[in-house]
Amino acid sequence: QVQLVESGGGLVQAGGSLRLSCVASGRTSSRYGMGWFRQAPGKEREFVSAVNWSGDYTSYGDSVKGRFTMSRDTAKNTVALQMNSLKPEDTAVYYCAAAYYGGTYRELSQYPYWGQGTQVTVSS
Repeated sequence: QVQLVESGGGLVQAGGSLRLSCVASGRTSSRYGMGWFRQAPGKEREFVSAVNWSGDYTSYGDSVKGRFTMSRDTAKNTVALQMNSLKPEDTAVYYCAAAYYGGTYRELSQYPYWGQGTQVTVSS
């Protein structure tokens, strides 16, 4: 089992920045991939970014590429999502997720463990 706790959400104006963090605990090995997903009201949960177990490889959704950066601190079992140039359409609940295996995964089905989510609201 992996427990995930997100933090860092909030309200920001368009063009601003926010940094989300996620702390993982409960699993003896940290060799698993992690991801960020988001879900806006009335929409399906969508892929935002993913990182492999070592932090060497990342993947991004098309809508956030070039604006968001995901990083991983393996010593602290944390991942972060730096979000710049935020747009109103980035408004959503952002979820941290942990995979069972160590790669970068874009599919929800690859992530058995989820955090409770943190709200990000971008005003125009």
